[in-house]
Amino acid sequence: MNIKPLADRVLILPTPAEEVTATGIIIPDSAKEKPLKGTVVAAGNGTKDEEMVLKQGDTVIFGKYAGTEVEFEGEKYLIMRQSDVLAVIG
Repeated sequence: MNIKPLADRVLILPTPAEEVTATGIIIPDSAKEKPLKGTVVAAGNGTKDEEMVLKQGDTVIFGKYAGTEVEFEGEKYLIMRQSDVLAVIG
């Protein structure tokens, strides 16, 4: 990965939104919910006041409007502060 987040920021690969419901209805792109779960791809070193507790490979839950969307090599990522992450799964 050529992107290295600075300070207390993490780079997250969002989990793709569901395209088909349990009843078989296909959801168009415009109606899909923004994913609230993803995988940490890279993490900064933290700050002097806040150490980095997230690490590469962590599956996390984040707020609906958290982060900034970044596109790199055809893939969409979110970059956000560690404090915007709500929980680590697993």
